Amino acid sequence: MLPPELPLTDDSPGPPRRPVEPARPDNLQFAAPKTAPAMPKGPALREPAKQAIAHHVMANHELQALEVMAFVLHAFPEAPPEFRLGLIDVMRDEQKHTLMHLRRAEELGQPFGSLPVNCYIWKKSQACECVLDYLATLPLVFEGRNLDHTLEFEQYFLDAGDKKSAGIMRAIHRDEIEHVRFGLDWLRKLKPPGSDDWEVFNQHLHYPLRADKAIGDQFHDEPRRAAGMGEEFIARLSGSALPDGRG
Repeated sequence: MLPPELPLTDDSPGPPRRPVEPARPDNLQFAAPKTAPAMPKGPALREPAKQAIAHHVMANHELQALEVMAFVLHAFPEAPPEFRLGLIDVMRDEQKHTLMHLRRAEELGQPFGSLPVNCYIWKKSQACECVLDYLATLPLVFEGRNLDHTLEFEQYFLDAGDKKSAGIMRAIHRDEIEHVRFGLDWLRKLKPPGSDDWEVFNQHLHYPLRADKAIGDQFHDEPRRAAGMGEEFIARLSGSALPDGRG
């Protein structure tokens, strides 16, 4: 996984192309439904083997996010060059996150590719028909949800005495704030003049994705404020949670 050679330009983006699946080695091909391991949570993460599985699952999530961003560059060459070049910066972070989880999984005895991996993020992103669809889907739902998940898993790992894994989650959390900010900034730039952020966000989600999928088990206001969400947007997002507080 190598970073792009610099400097980059967007002078000749080429025609649109929509790859059906990303190019992956044999041991990381998407598995059949319900064959990839579930994400361990809470007290289960006191076991190093479960910690390793969690990092393996999250490495695949980060890799899918990177692949979706590459898909967007191929699928929407007409997007503003400033957006496309800014997305490259986000992709560098996704590479870094993938490697952080990958290396920690290996340290804990679970080499990346030694377990089946799912394709949920990739498949849901295939419904994107324009850049606004992408912004609603990946930055504002998947990365938005990670504003909560990174803090939840930081605490799980701290409770388990795994300070190294907790540090990884905190570092990714800081990056995710900027990724959500990038998505929200571009949604505001590309939406119809005078339209409402919340309404545009919801209009560009394809079922089964919906607003409540953008929150974790515990809703955190502050990182969303740090990402530039307005108070009304945060309140409506928080209000989309199910009655037991889960998204």
